[in-house]
Order: sequence, then structure tokens, then C-alpha cells
Amino acid sequence: MKLLRSTLLAAVAAASLASTACAHEAYHPPRAKEPLLIAHRGASGYLPEHTLAAYWLAIEQGADYVEPDLVLTKDGVLVARHENAIAILNPDGSVREATTDVADRPEFASRKTTKSIDGVAITGWFTEDFTLAELKTLRARERIPQIRPANSRFNDMFEVPTFEEVLQLVQQANERRREEASRDGRWGHRKVKPIGVYPETKHPSYFAGIGQPLEEPLVRLLHKYGYRGPDAAVFIQSFEVGNLRKLKRMTRVPLVQLLSATGQPYDFTLSGDKRSYADLAKPAGLAEISSYAQGIGANTNLMIPLVAGRLGTPTTLVKDAHAAGLIVHGWTFRAENSFLPNEFDSSDDPAAIGNLAGQIDAFLKLGMDGLFSDQSFLARKAIDAYVKR
Repeated sequence: MKLLRSTLLAAVAAASLASTACAHEAYHPPRAKEPLLIAHRGASGYLPEHTLAAYWLAIEQGADYVEPDLVLTKDGVLVARHENAIAILNPDGSVREATTDVADRPEFASRKTTKSIDGVAITGWFTEDFTLAELKTLRARERIPQIRPANSRFNDMFEVPTFEEVLQLVQQANERRREEASRDGRWGHRKVKPIGVYPETKHPSYFAGIGQPLEEPLVRLLHKYGYRGPDAAVFIQSFEVGNLRKLKRMTRVPLVQLLSATGQPYDFTLSGDKRSYADLAKPAGLAEISSYAQGIGANTNLMIPLVAGRLGTPTTLVKDAHAAGLIVHGWTFRAENSFLPNEFDSSDDPAAIGNLAGQIDAFLKLGMDGLFSDQSFLARKAIDAYVKR
């Protein structure tokens, strides 16, 4: 842990970023008066995503929750990666996307393979073909260096973390907050809001199909670290439906149905269910979701569609979801021009930082209960400014 702490401090010093604070106790998730800030893959706008450094920095910047995407190793350990593909190749053999240095490791060259993941053929390297010990020899890299070249200076500094390591990091941060509150004389006078975790089960049908279901190890770890009841500081999210229905039978913690702007849940594809995410976003679909989940994680286009690259007319999704008793968390709010609606761009440079606060403000006005952001520092400022008005 000393090595991790020194590495984290070095990373933060190099990035020259500001920080804020939070803590841990069971509580009921707030509604729109206090929108939640969910650190999307950690502080991924500042450090390589899904690293302990990125999660730690997000907490220091004031995130309410950190969000690890979860996949499995060959020996059944949950690890935090955006995909089970940890390096993806183009048809010509060049690297299209990589979150680790595995493509540069000759000892693992033979692990390169082609698989069908949710109906898409992908050539590269996959977590389920590595034991945890092997995966720990790899090092994390920036996933989109063309947009975030500054993050590349941290390449090869950090390991691939296990989900348990993420839970331990959050636990340690919350213990520190409790100690600070006690020293300040605040402990016992008011409840200290916890830092929570917001895990996503990635490709649950695929992993179940290879005999490695995600649900059991996920629930086992959450229960081990005290995340058990409906007021626990955790949300489990998934783009699939059957996965969440199974989890509802296994745990009482809050569940969130993710809704994309296009397509359908992959388990619907497998079962022949013709409904799309757009169908689930309608009142009848939301009523069904409310039977097994406490909220939805909605793509921004489902709330305010883009028209010629700019924000168009808002839909009734947030109002409809609230009418069904569901909270609404929007994804994903990123500060670079390439991700922002055109009216919030600062220039023609796709990698330059635009007006993230302007975009966030437009969505919070709809009554959205929280948001996922890569830039937790900027998003925290935007949320706080909105709440103060």
C-alpha cells in the first residue's frame, strides 16, 4: 500500500489537480436536489481509466461514487477493465484500442485470438484467457491517447486492479473521512455521506456462456464488504435485463438498468425478444424496469436528442422514469470537444476542453438525479454551482 500511495501522490502531483472530500455510512441515495457525481471509470479524464490511481483521484475530486466495469480472469477473479478485450487489433494487425501493454508482451503473443463478443468478432487479447497472476504482470495504458495525450504519460505505471482492491480503496478512503470528521468534532452530530461504488457487469451473457457467471463473485464481494441492503452506497448496473433479474434474487442492493440510445439488450437478442432500449425507455418499459431495478442509467440522447450536433428538444424520459419510481443517472459527460454537443465546444480542436458545465446544467434542469463523468473535478464544480442556485 505504501508503494501505491507514493505512486498515486506522484501521479496527482504531476497532474496538478485539485481535490475535495467525502466518507462512508449507509444512506438513502439523494434525489435531484443533490445530484450524484459518478466517476466514470475513475477520474478517467486525467489518468488512465480503471486504475486505482484514477479511482483515488476521483474520490479526492469529490466524486460520490466510483464506477468500475467488471470482467473475469481465467481463475474467476473480478477485475476492472472497460472490456474483457484488453487490446484490440485492426485487420492489418495494428492496435485499434488497448487498455494494457499486452500487445507489446512477446510472452503472451500466443494468447491473441478472435472471439465473438455479443455478436461482434474481435481479434485481440481477453482477460478470461489470463490468470490473475499473469494479468498483474501487465500495465495499464490510456485507452484514447489521440483525445487524451496527456494521460499517456502515465502509461505502464499502474496495474490492472481487482474489484476487491477497488472496494478496499473505497473502504480506506471512507475510514479516513470518518477519522477526519471525528477530529473536526463533526462525528456524532451529522451523518457523513459515504463514497460509494457503482460496478457494471460487462457482457454477462457471454461470461455465463463460457461457464463464468459474473453475479456470484460480485454479490459475494459486495456482501463481504458490507454492501447488503437497499440503502447501501452501491448501485449494480447492466445493459442486460436477465442479469439484473438474477441479481435481484441474490441481493437487496440497488440495481440500475442501463439504456443505450440504440440497439437492444444482448440477452434480448439471444432470446428473440424484439424490444429495443428505446422501447424500455417508454412508460410501459419503465414500469417493467421498476419491478426489478431502482433506477435507469440513460444515454444523454434519450433525454435530449442531438439535432445536427446540437441539443434538441428534451424528451419526457426523466419525468416518466420518476413517475415509475425510478431514479435517473445520465451518461456520459465528458469535457473534450469531441464528446460535447456543438454549442459547448471551445474550438475546432477535438481534444480541447469545452464547456462541460453548460452541458451538465442543461441536463440537471430536467431533474436528472445524477451523472457519470470522466472529469470529476469539473463535474463537481458544475453540480455544486447548480445546487447553489
